[in-house]
Amino acid sequence: MTIYNLGSINVDLFYQVPHLPTPGETLAAREVTEGLGGKGANMSVAAARAAARVCHIGSVGADRIWPRDRLLEYGVDTRHIATDEGQTGTAVIAVDPDGENLILLNAGVNAHIADSAISAALSEAQTGDILVFQNETNGQLHAAETAKKMGLRVCYAAAPFEVSAVQGVLNHLDLLILNEVEAAQLEAGLDMPLRDLPVADILVTLGAKGCRWLSAAGEKTFDAIPVDAVDTTGAGDTFTGFWLAGLDRGMPMEQAIGQATIAAALMVMRHGTADVIPDLLEVQEFMQR
Repeated sequence: MTIYNLGSINVDLFYQVPHLPTPGETLAAREVTEGLGGKGANMSVAAARAAARVCHIGSVGADRIWPRDRLLEYGVDTRHIATDEGQTGTAVIAVDPDGENLILLNAGVNAHIADSAISAALSEAQTGDILVFQNETNGQLHAAETAKKMGLRVCYAAAPFEVSAVQGVLNHLDLLILNEVEAAQLEAGLDMPLRDLPVADILVTLGAKGCRWLSAAGEKTFDAIPVDAVDTTGAGDTFTGFWLAGLDRGMPMEQAIGQATIAAALMVMRHGTADVIPDLLEVQEFMQR
């Protein structure tokens, strides 16, 4: 099967800082590095490294096309990544010594993906394939509607979070993943508990506390793996990519979550985003310890 990902592609600029800046403060960075990022690109790389077939739907600017080539190197199908005359998306990421971060985004051409391009990519999909999308591009509703009609399993990683964005696609979803803060905001915004949403499976990631899985069968909590985190950037995207890859390969939900939990734990022990996402062999070796 195949995971189709309508997702952002960014150039990430990492600033290692002594602490996260406060309003009006000027900080000197200890180090600055550049790499591949964007929630969409991170998820595609993670799913590909977890042995899934991944087709990315997105756009890069004519100013920087190397992120598309990097995705191809990591095993992602890039045929449906367009080149636009605008700017490739960028993210400025400040990371403190405890691994906490602050992120500034410029969407660039991530916001210029044509509905026709989304339709063309999904025309190759088969019933049972997975579509995943986030909030760093346009076209979410069109993609969700198209995928649902075709019998794909539709997953929404609801970040950056907006209640109205979730409302717009809610009736098309089979899978929803969001963090603890976003879950509380969604419940408040909809005036409805998560368990009453019309979504078969909902995952709420809890950072160092693990995650919650809500389904028709009830609710189950999974513990995180305690590690010394140096950078939490991209950990949630890594979790999502490995989780979906597990489901795509037919894993039971608990096993897919367990695999994703290990991948996220490995990820927070590294500096960077897409370029340092662990592969399936690393996850399996960790499981055998």
